Amino acid sequence: MDYKSIFNRIEKLNIMIIGDVMIDAYQWGKVERISPEAPVPICSVTKEEDRLGGAGNVALNISSMGAEPILCSVIGQDNNGEILLNLLKENNMTTEGIVLSKTRPTTIKTRVLGNNTQMLRVDKEIIDFLNTEEETDFLKTIFDILNKKRIDAIIFQDYDKGVITENVISQIVSKANERQIPTTVDPKKRNFKNYKNVTMFKPNLKELKEGLKIEFTLPTMDNLSEASLLLNNKQRIEKVFITLSEYGVFIADYKQRQAKVKMISAHLRNIADVSGAGDTVISVATLCLAVGLEAEDIARISNLAGGLVCETVGVTPINKERLYKELLSL
Repeated sequence: MDYKSIFNRIEKLNIMIIGDVMIDAYQWGKVERISPEAPVPICSVTKEEDRLGGAGNVALNISSMGAEPILCSVIGQDNNGEILLNLLKENNMTTEGIVLSKTRPTTIKTRVLGNNTQMLRVDKEIIDFLNTEEETDFLKTIFDILNKKRIDAIIFQDYDKGVITENVISQIVSKANERQIPTTVDPKKRNFKNYKNVTMFKPNLKELKEGLKIEFTLPTMDNLSEASLLLNNKQRIEKVFITLSEYGVFIADYKQRQAKVKMISAHLRNIADVSGAGDTVISVATLCLAVGLEAEDIARISNLAGGLVCETVGVTPINKERLYKELLSL
């Protein structure tokens, strides 16, 4: 496979990301004693950092692969919102898809790491769905971008914080299908059944079981094939891509009359942190889909990318050069 040509084509893509953007805040420090107030460790913070999180991390992954991300989300008209807008600008990303809300705070997840181990996460957020006025403004912003810019694929990055509503899904998918723009989804439970007629649907195993209300002990080709066919029948999904953690990934392609199914094993890795791996997988899978790769190649390349980001602590985007070298070495 000509990976150089694939990577060159990826660099020419414009990818729209619709979803819940947030700040991933990190506090690093040392733990040397237990608190006298309660049986908890004291972390003496030595370093703090704010990063783009949620759908923002998907945008970072798209950018890291050389393509142009257009992030569309709703954030608060607050101090954290200013920090988030500055993070986008610092990463050379457009802010044209960001809508400011007077009623919703900007989501921030703060992780405390002592001696390079995550001790605690504190979330500040509202998970109510957008109100009618916010939803109208959000859809108008997205449609304005679609009308003036070539978009090669749309990612729904759903973190269940309320930015993606049933109406947003149906209107955007309908418009995308009219214009033959592929749509991909990283779903969560609340909207699981609302994603219909999309090109590729990427739940993890837990999300799949909860969304379809099914149960099995081990993921096998038979039970995954049965679950993906159910998704295809119920929600008219073209490609079902299931991430299975240590078991690898599964993909089923129903575009042709004879469905193609494939299970790909995970690569052995020194796992440091699985945070953000799903963001990397959906990002790389969408880019591979947009340049016309077959389902098996989409799954294989994005599975490798997801494994690579697990080797670093914290949420970090894929390193394009490292991914390219790993692909050549396989």
